[in-house]
Amino acid sequence: MTAFKNDDVKNKFDDYPADIRQKLLELREIIYDVAKDETSIQNIEETLKWNEPSYITKNGSTLRIDWKKTKPNQYSMYFNCKTKLVETFKEIFSDRFTFEGNREMTFQKDSVIDLEALKYCILLSLTYHDRKHLSMLDE
Repeated sequence: MTAFKNDDVKNKFDDYPADIRQKLLELREIIYDVAKDETSIQNIEETLKWNEPSYITKNGSTLRIDWKKTKPNQYSMYFNCKTKLVETFKEIFSDRFTFEGNREMTFQKDSVIDLEALKYCILLSLTYHDRKHLSMLDE
């Protein structure tokens, strides 16, 4: 597991229920793995935005993950609503993921996630500013 450099983020993870914490830690590790494997990503910053663990790169769009008490069996990954990211993900992966609005990808606590598709979505977000001029972000 990637070590926490930000105590506020670590404390946020510590506050999640144990089963959800594990799921969110898995998402966190996938984000770091994608960033590590992509040579165009030089640095990833982990912080809290809107009191949610957030991940940003120089050429990327902020990516957030969180769980809400109002939906105890669901956790989410959030993308900037002013981008074409979720619109693109819906076009490509509507059969693999559930989306809410123009910023949220949701996961059920007991569901299996298509990791390759998720990694691709994370990559597009972390490199968004290098791709945003394309009609479809994956070109």
